[in-house]
Order: sequence, then structure tokens, then C-alpha cells
Amino acid sequence: MAKGKSLFTEQDAYLFGHGRHYQIYDKLGAHPCEMDGKKGMFFAVWAPEAKAVHVTGSFNGWDIEKDPMEKREDCGVWTAFIPGVGTGELYKYCITTKKDEKRYKADPYAFAAELRPGTASRTADLSGFKWGDSRWMTAVAGKDPNKEPMAIYECHIGSWMKHPDGTEDGFYNYREFADRLTEYLKTMKFSHVELMGISEHPFDGSWGYQVTGYYAPTSRYGSPHDFMYLVDKLHRNGIGVILDWVPAHFCPDEFGLAEFDGSCVYEDADPRRGQHPEWGTRIFNLGRNEVSNFLIANAFFWHRVYHIDGLRVDAVASMLYLDYGKKDGQWVANKYGGNENLEAIEFFKHLNSILRKDCPGFLTIAEESTAWPKITAAPEDGGLGFSFKWNMGWMHDFCEYMKLDPIMRKGDHNGLTFAMSYNSAENYILPLSHDEVVHLKCSMVEKMPGYKVDKFANLRVGYTFMMGHEGKKLLFMGQEFGQVHEWDEKTELEWWRLAEGEGDNYLNIGLKYYVQRLLEIYRSNKCLYEIDNDWSGFSWINADDADRSIYSFYRKCESQRRCLLFVLNMTPMKREGYRVGVPYKKQYRLLLNSAETVYGGHGETNVPQTITAKKGECDGLEQYLEFDLPAYGALIFSFTRPEDKK
Repeated sequence: MAKGKSLFTEQDAYLFGHGRHYQIYDKLGAHPCEMDGKKGMFFAVWAPEAKAVHVTGSFNGWDIEKDPMEKREDCGVWTAFIPGVGTGELYKYCITTKKDEKRYKADPYAFAAELRPGTASRTADLSGFKWGDSRWMTAVAGKDPNKEPMAIYECHIGSWMKHPDGTEDGFYNYREFADRLTEYLKTMKFSHVELMGISEHPFDGSWGYQVTGYYAPTSRYGSPHDFMYLVDKLHRNGIGVILDWVPAHFCPDEFGLAEFDGSCVYEDADPRRGQHPEWGTRIFNLGRNEVSNFLIANAFFWHRVYHIDGLRVDAVASMLYLDYGKKDGQWVANKYGGNENLEAIEFFKHLNSILRKDCPGFLTIAEESTAWPKITAAPEDGGLGFSFKWNMGWMHDFCEYMKLDPIMRKGDHNGLTFAMSYNSAENYILPLSHDEVVHLKCSMVEKMPGYKVDKFANLRVGYTFMMGHEGKKLLFMGQEFGQVHEWDEKTELEWWRLAEGEGDNYLNIGLKYYVQRLLEIYRSNKCLYEIDNDWSGFSWINADDADRSIYSFYRKCESQRRCLLFVLNMTPMKREGYRVGVPYKKQYRLLLNSAETVYGGHGETNVPQTITAKKGECDGLEQYLEFDLPAYGALIFSFTRPEDKK
């Protein structure tokens, strides 16, 4: 416990004012401490334009006059020590504006919050949790994520699975959820989980993308220590944890950050710069040091306090472009007359450079949908410094192609080949996220053409293409077993579709098993992840067989001689005596055949487990394999390339 008159020092004020106080969360907010021999709670809040600020809460009967705060004129921070206040108390700041209006605000730096529909902050002590993931944290810090496997399971806790206790929400506690999710992810062979909607937010239907509590894990699922348990359990079982992070905009609700002290503290006062007309939200004023500090320190907070492995940064494009989602007259050009947000550019460079320096192995992942250059290049090389970028172009092309009737696919053959033409531009993640299965877009399996059995066959071959393509992988929950209905945050996934012996559930069961096998192959073969942004890790064999809608390629790496050959038939036409060129006259061993009945396939295949290449020109190569390629067939063969000549 700290002793003294104030936890907030002159040095804190200096660093905060310059936007370089990366642990400001240790000073602002509510902190248990001891002063003058008395135990209590130290409160600090930044409200530079306030006329007065009082702490009001359950500990003082919500009296708005009882506990005044003192202002530091050098930085606009108000502080107060209130003896006798412990953890678990509800509170807000009663801010008197310069117009003598009263505003009741939740604490921007609160570590916990009241369960919605309540909007108060809650005092909490984040110390005392016994972590058991030191081996994981040390290992992550010493690895290059670009050369490691990354198969991400995007997950929304509240709708993944409902608790059978009969409560209205049916939410699992973080601890209960940890036990169930960890076992599932281990079985399925995912390497990471990406959790949606963890930062506190008032409206379930926002999915957590309109935040009010950036430093508080949502109370929907338990306490801060409960959330620590979740992260620790996942780490101890070899699973990384990524959070959705929303620095692009914030919730306009009256108890939140908007017009915090009667003035626009966190947003720009000009609505053309400070508001998103399309989303009805406020935009952070990143040109203000204290505001950028709030967000950068928040990234450090999730890593240092909760051991989070990375942040998927939402809506990056909306931050980089001043006119994003705006019409003429709704935005203001930068000082050079352009639409680039210069403050956002500097913010990302600052954020990513300092995280790279102080948090080795920590991931920042940009959800960025435009052709903005060098998203993942280092800031010193003119880039923004992100670890990875979601490949939204690949996602769009993949979904559009897979939705086509097979007879029409030959007209869009380059829809699946185009992404490799720009693959080396960034470090990519291939995302099939929640955004692809909402708002009448249909679930992944329902996007597919044909009868039900065809839909699942399409999805198996599509997922195989995804696993073979360069780039890390992301699937949204339910996609791994063929959830039929669009995602709805109010209901759980269709787990009943995995019940044995019921109707045609064998297709869902088979797809789940197939994805598991794909991930086993992915994670156990370095050639599928060690080189993910370079042509030296990928070779087309035939990228131009549009008439038959067949794709063939192989993956390779530098550290191992083992390679994988992919042959993918995107039509329901079986190709008897199919020939595919191969790089070496060797034996090729079949690792996976999507037509097998165990995966829900039709079983009509006689592809040998081992095939020896025959001499003869095919696909521009000097040898080939010959076999019957199944309808909607996805085949993966392993082979060993010869040793390099010295």
C-alpha cells in the first residue's frame, strides 16, 4: 500500500501531459491505499475544464457534496483520498461544469463496473491473483509471431454457450467459461482465441464495439480476478489470448466519456472531426496528448495486468481517413488539404513502436479494409508498425467465389488466385469473422450453393484452400461445425447439431472433425506457417485451370524439407484419371481426403495412400501424379524435397 498525501505526483503530471505515461492507470482511477495511517481509496480523474468534482457512491449515500476533490492546476487532474472505502463499492464522479451543470460520470480508468443496466463504476483491487503462466509469457516474448502457427478462434462469451441455470442471460462466469472453452480449443487445435466485447459496454447489441469502460473487463461474466483466471487457464494450456480493442470511437452515453467535464475532453469539439454520423459515436481526439495516452496506456494495461497476448484493433480505416463514412461537409481536411488523419498515423506509430520495444511478442492486428500502404511495416521504415493485418480483400474474394454456383466459378477463377499477387505487401491474417455471418449475409455453410450435402462439401474444400493459402487463420465460432443460422448475440451456438445419431447431424460432426484435422496438419507442418508473406513459401502448380475450377499448389519452408501439396476441386464433377504436375519424382503420401465418410463426404474415392510420381510433362513440370479426383475433393499430400546441393 502507498503512503503519503497523493498518489499523483508532479512527475505523473509531466508524463501525462506529454502523452508518455504508459502506466497512468496506476495513478488515475480508484486505488486502495493507506494515507496518514488510514486505509481507504484514492480517487483521481482528469477533468481539466470542470468547476468542481465530487466523488459520490454507495459508501457516502450518494451524497454529491460530502467528498470533494482537489484540482492540480498543472494538469487538470482532480484527486481525493476517502478513508474507510473498500473494494466492491459503487461510485461516480459528480462534475460541476463551468455552466454550473451537474454531470454524473463513470470513471474512465475504473477497473470494474456495475452490471448493466446500471452504469456506476466499482472499486476493485487487481493485486493478489496468483498467476501460473510464467512459462507461456517467457516463451511468447522470445518468438517471432510471423514464423509461428496462428489459428485464431473468434469468440463471443455470452453466446458461445448458455448456462443451464435458467437465468435470463444464461451467462457463464469467466471461470466456468475458461474450463469449457480451454478443453474445446485444445481438442480442436486452435492456437489462439480472440475474445469479443471484453471492455465494459452498456448495450449487448453493440457486441462490445461501443465501449464505456476501457480498463474494466465486463461485469457480465464476473470480476477482474475471474477474468485473470480465464487468461491464466488458457495460457497454461498453450492457448494465446487476443482482445478486440476499439480506439476508433466511443459510446456517446451520458455517463461515459462524451463531453466529460462539460467540454469535449476526449473528443474534438468540432463535430466534423469529433463525431461519426454513420455510427452515432464520438471520435477520440488523438491530437491531444492525454487522450492518446489514455489509449496507449490501455494497451499496456491489458498486457501487463491481464497478460493479454495481443489486440485486434477495430476499424483502423475509420481512423486513418478523415472522410471515412462521411459526406461532403461532414469532415475537415488536414493541414495539407488531404483526407489522411495525421494524428491517427502518429498515434499508431507511437503505439506500435513502444509496444514492440517494451512488450516483445505482443501482437497488434489491424482490421483495415483499404489499400493503405505499409500497415505492418516498421515505423522507422515508414510503416504503422502493426504485427498483422486482416486480409479483407482475400475474405471478400473467397466468400464471393464460394457463393457461386459451381458452373459459374470458372468465370471468377482468379477470385481465389488474386490474393497471392499482393500477399507480400503485408503480414496477413485470413479472417472469416463474425462480420461475415450477420446482417442477412448468411452463415458460412448457408453461403454455399447446392443441397445440404453439397454445402458441407463446398465448405470442406473452401476451408482446405484457406489453410493452404499463405497467411495466419481466423474462424468465428460455429463456423468450425457448420452453424446454420446467422450469429445472434442473444442465443447460444447450435451445439445440438453435434448430437450423435440424429438426422443428418453427421455433416456437422464430420465438418468439426475435418476442421480439427486441418488444424492438426496446419500446426504440425512448418511449411504452412513459417513463410507466410513471401513467394519462397508458396508455389502454384496450376493456377489457371478455370474450365475445370481446379487449383493446385504446394507449400514449403527453409527449415524443413517436408512440403505439402494441395489439389482442390471446386465442382461436383469427379475427375477420373486426373493428373497434376509435381516438382520431384518421389513418393507422395496422402494426408487428407475431404471425400472420406468420416468427414461427411460421399466416400467415393480410391486415391491411394501413397503415390509415386510418373515421368512425363504436366503443368509445366517433368513428372506428375495420377488419381481419381473426387467431386468437391480436397486432397493434401506430403512429400520431402531433395537436399539442397552444396
